[in-house]
Amino acid sequence: MRKSIKNRGGFKKFCLFCFRAIVILALIVIISSLFVFLTTCGRVYSEEDYLKSSLKDDRYDAIIVLGCAAWGGGPSPMLADRLRTAVDLYKAGVAPKILMSGDHGQEDYNEVGVMRTYALDEGVPSEDIFMDHAGFSTYETMYRASAIFGIKKALIVTQKYHLFRSLFNAGAYGISCVGVDAGASNYIVNPKYYPREVLAMSKDFFFCIFRVKPTFLGDPIDIRGNGEVTLD
Repeated sequence: MRKSIKNRGGFKKFCLFCFRAIVILALIVIISSLFVFLTTCGRVYSEEDYLKSSLKDDRYDAIIVLGCAAWGGGPSPMLADRLRTAVDLYKAGVAPKILMSGDHGQEDYNEVGVMRTYALDEGVPSEDIFMDHAGFSTYETMYRASAIFGIKKALIVTQKYHLFRSLFNAGAYGISCVGVDAGASNYIVNPKYYPREVLAMSKDFFFCIFRVKPTFLGDPIDIRGNGEVTLD
């Protein structure tokens, strides 16, 4: 009987420990992601509002476009909106270069190649399109934008839910930036993206604190030069 009571007591203590650990972890995620949001939300604009503001007269080193899925050799609807927005801003003269950053970790999957082709088809000169083939995550994109491409001031283009983390990562690596929402022209952003983004904001918060190295680095590439040097 005594042994059974001790076992029940030990199980209760274990459950209490697990509950406290979960609460603490949840608080860490909520507080860190809230910090990311609150420190960046004032720099997020719709394309229309951005072009109406005095910010459009600022001079940026580049427009950074975050990659996402490419389908059958073309951009997914979400990626197409990012590219359309970036090309519109480029043609409006807000930056002389576009940095396409995405996943090209396999020979048969090339997000940045799809992104470049889209921009070329829309009339962007080849020399003004840079490709970051190792932009495997938002964090790695911004780390490399600073460390490899030497970007100091940028306009970041992606969907709104994704912009807060993008701006935070860029700022952590010395890039002065604002974000433009690529919107959702012909699809609905999946609700599951939002809780996942909260977790990602918390993760990137700590990645920025601890200066986690990206998968790949490499030799510097001058964003003011000819983008064709990034062709593979």
